[in-house]
Amino acid sequence: MASRRVARERALQALYQAEMGTGAPEGDALFWHHFDADEEAGTFARELVAGVRETRAEIDRQLVQALEHWQLDRLARVDLSLLRLAGYELMARPEIPVSVTIDEAVEIARRFGSAESPAFVNGVLDRVARTLGRKTDGEERR
Repeated sequence: MASRRVARERALQALYQAEMGTGAPEGDALFWHHFDADEEAGTFARELVAGVRETRAEIDRQLVQALEHWQLDRLARVDLSLLRLAGYELMARPEIPVSVTIDEAVEIARRFGSAESPAFVNGVLDRVARTLGRKTDGEERR
């Protein structure tokens, strides 16, 4: 599963780059070149980026509901990009267990975010999962 973590990190970087207005990396061959050696990771990363792009309005709606006393435009861009990425997984990738999505997002937040990012990301994604009916009383629905 290490390739999935790498794919998520690469997807985060692509989403962050797009968020900062420095280009549309999904079509940038140089940006994606690193995945030539790992086709599975490259495919998964591209699916995640495309999925976030296609469902961004719905993802943002879910995030706004889950955020307490925060607005999307006030979030750190790394945290926002990571929340959108994991939000997409929670909404559109039911084959990925909720615990995996949240744990992966928290670990990536540790690497790319601030000291507060892991706890913040965990709390927001837990609320999104509950709102979507994917978690009840700390457990996943099957």
